[in-house]
Amino acid sequence: MTEMQKYQLWCDKNLEDKDVVADLEQVKGNQEEIFDRFYRELDFGTAGLRGVLGAGTNRMNIYTIRKATQGFANYLINNNKSKGIAIAYDSRIKSDIFAKEAACVLAANGIKVYLYKELMPTPSLSFAVRDLHCDAGIVVTASHNPAKYNGYKVYGSDGCQLDVADADEVFHEIVKLDIFSDIKLIGFESAMSTGLIEYIGEDLIDRYLEAVKAQEIIPGVCEKANLKVVYTPLNGAGNRCVREILKRIGVSDVTVVKSQEMPDGNFPTCPFPNPEIREALNEGLKVCEEVGPDLLLATDPDCDRVGIAVKDGDDYRLFSGNEVGALLLEFICKVRTENGTMPKDPIAVKSFVSTSIVDKIAAEYGVQVINVLTGFKYIGQQILALEKKCEQNRYILGFEESYGYLAGSYVRDKDAVNGSMLICEMAAYYKLQGLTLVDALEKLYDKYGKYLHKIGNYACEGAAGMERMKQIMGDLRANVPASIGGYQVVWFSDYTTSVKKNLLTGEEVAITLPKSDVLAYDLTDNLGVIIRPSGTEPKIKVYYTSVGKTWEEAEGMQEKMAADMNRMMGF
Repeated sequence: MTEMQKYQLWCDKNLEDKDVVADLEQVKGNQEEIFDRFYRELDFGTAGLRGVLGAGTNRMNIYTIRKATQGFANYLINNNKSKGIAIAYDSRIKSDIFAKEAACVLAANGIKVYLYKELMPTPSLSFAVRDLHCDAGIVVTASHNPAKYNGYKVYGSDGCQLDVADADEVFHEIVKLDIFSDIKLIGFESAMSTGLIEYIGEDLIDRYLEAVKAQEIIPGVCEKANLKVVYTPLNGAGNRCVREILKRIGVSDVTVVKSQEMPDGNFPTCPFPNPEIREALNEGLKVCEEVGPDLLLATDPDCDRVGIAVKDGDDYRLFSGNEVGALLLEFICKVRTENGTMPKDPIAVKSFVSTSIVDKIAAEYGVQVINVLTGFKYIGQQILALEKKCEQNRYILGFEESYGYLAGSYVRDKDAVNGSMLICEMAAYYKLQGLTLVDALEKLYDKYGKYLHKIGNYACEGAAGMERMKQIMGDLRANVPASIGGYQVVWFSDYTTSVKKNLLTGEEVAITLPKSDVLAYDLTDNLGVIIRPSGTEPKIKVYYTSVGKTWEEAEGMQEKMAADMNRMMGF
């Protein structure tokens, strides 16, 4: 069936979603727009679905949600995993509607659903799956993407996002289905009255918050330091839980950014609701100028990532995820060693694209560092492996450079409620010593070296963009550069073949991580470049690492590498 035939089929249906009907009418006669909406189905990967809202098979709407959920239900039933599913959602446009649609499809398949009655952080879904002994979970969110996006992430009984094999099995069930005729559906009120859908109660939310609080490093330190915080949930799901956990640990002076306090999927004050981006924090920084806090906290719309800014002279300094992760590891190791709570043979887990300064910190405190692929589920899998051996207490911290942190084994996902608590404790700890987090960070760099990490983002939008991404990755594989930015490539790693090759000697080493569409180059002078397509957005990400005696030296190295990569990738 051609794209135009699919479009006409949707137009001929008596669709109940008036927004979808309006979108179909809006693109009438526009072949390019029709093609983009119907040339493919949204990919269902290990992170589930993610796409632009609108009409069509390549858009997020109630019909693509229903089809994905029916496929997921079939997978669960085929594998005798249908005793219960938890569902959560964030503040995005139609998140609550999509959550209820998914619940109705599952209920129609005889699967019990536990649904949060209000928007909640993504990690609370992971907690609910484990606490309620569910076979699976769903959270409706597009994380930190722009407002036009929404998404649908799927979790297993362990509270982790599905692994590759299970996600592939779900995908194969989805593609068998007709989007309109093969979907089982029951009315929401009918499912509620029969008990097939049940709201999650306040008692579970309280258990989640207590599990977060149990990860405190120095109970009482925030109250003792009289920590002052400005907080913005960026119009997302963090408002209730972050404020409550700060209250429970003794942070009483919290100013919430009013313009970004209430849920709003349009994100009117920040087109990109991503705490990595300064623009998203502008409203919070204005409040900081008025109240003069020790710290600005910003959580993304589904509250699994947290960014910070700290007063630095006349301005506020935004910290990168690498910087916060390194500071947290140093803080946790130092304090737990001092107070005698460091476990035997401690373990820290990080994504392999995150800062290598961690290796030096870990070596000082006798901590084993485990590197995993990008995606917090891989950190969750390491926690699960320890739990199976009754050794989960060895895990002290997991983090990704993309602002995701977790201490404790109570969930299997990054948790900005937990991260906000740990960051506040850390700020209070240093405040009692007369230091800001800027001071602490500079001391860290003085001690271990000037590690500079930057990310290049190369957008590849639309159908042509997907092909361009494949072409770029293919070209780089086929034409391995001998140097990047004038620095010799010593090792080249291709994670699709699981081979790491020394370009100088020809030596080959097996890569033990799972196969993934990733290329890595280890250069002279401790430089590094890693390239991978984003798993959540239509772009290629390039991670640059440089280590210098001064920031100017490290910056110069990075600029040379980036200029050469721009040339090789055609940007």
